[in-house]
Amino acid sequence: MAPERPRGADALPVDSSRVEPSATSPGSTLYAALDLGTNSCRMLIAEPKGSHFQVVDSFSKTVQLGLGLEASGRLSRASMGRTVQALRICQKKLEKHRVRRMRLVATEACRRARNARDFIRMVRRETGLQLEIINPEEEARLAVISCAPLVNPKTEQLLVIDIGGGSTELVWIDLSEVAPDQRARSIMALHNGFKPRRGAARVVDWISVPLGVATLKDQFADVEDDAARFALMSWFFEENLSSFSPYNSENAREGFQIIGTSGTITTVAASFLRLRRYDRTKVDGLHMTSDQIDQVIRDYLALGPEGRRVDPQIGRDRHSLIMSGAAILQALMRIWPTDRLSVADRGLREGLLYQQMNADGVLEDGPL
Repeated sequence: MAPERPRGADALPVDSSRVEPSATSPGSTLYAALDLGTNSCRMLIAEPKGSHFQVVDSFSKTVQLGLGLEASGRLSRASMGRTVQALRICQKKLEKHRVRRMRLVATEACRRARNARDFIRMVRRETGLQLEIINPEEEARLAVISCAPLVNPKTEQLLVIDIGGGSTELVWIDLSEVAPDQRARSIMALHNGFKPRRGAARVVDWISVPLGVATLKDQFADVEDDAARFALMSWFFEENLSSFSPYNSENAREGFQIIGTSGTITTVAASFLRLRRYDRTKVDGLHMTSDQIDQVIRDYLALGPEGRRVDPQIGRDRHSLIMSGAAILQALMRIWPTDRLSVADRGLREGLLYQQMNADGVLEDGPL
């Protein structure tokens, strides 16, 4: 399948332990964001706090909605059943907190499945929740705005990468015409779309590659040798990037920043830090060099499938997918003109929250 693109211009999984639930302020309006991907179902409930938001409750569950989708083109009965069970828990949390403002979105698995509409109706019937299937551009845009607080004022060229279960989104942004102290906020303004505006962040190009940690793994499931499978996955992913316009760009390293968000990237970061228990405060915003990333990947290969399965830094929900994610990450770091990666423990859900709060005007002006 060819990458989907416009014309013209998962470490330890995130779970409820990543945040400390906070008390809700009297009379405050709560917002919810749910991201149903190919592999996981994740939700955040938060309230506005100044120019940011504070998480009140969260949920994360590996549901493997896209299991078997590559072969059949359909969501299986078992996968839909697991997902509905997770969504029932989300519905109870939304009801408990009396959330009225929410966006509940589904991504690549539901975009591709022939029976996705039947599944959406099933979810509505069983849980009362109305899922919305978003297109690749909106998914990319939401991932970008979630990373706005991590943009360096010195950054002139920015690449945001979001490695999902069923697809990988890349967005190339030119910030050279934006004042340094406004560059992070100009990224936030992209919630209105990728259309260029004078003096604003300019999206040079973006791409949604229909290969994520689950779908890439399925492509090479018949290759038995661990190292050979990894090399093939990395090569195959790079081949699918050839039409992305900045691919052959010769930009200087100075002023270039890559921000990566995904369970794969936060896992690699946790392994680099040798965390026995995941700590978001140590991972979010961490800078890693290409050499440090390569060393973690070499360690994963040395462990082998069984060693990765029991490694506490990888986690039980991530061990079978970490090498396909690492293959994507290594390919991206090999291509772009920088040897540093900014790690973001944030993504679609945070982008959904910022989008809703910006639309309602409930976020105050101030540093991101």
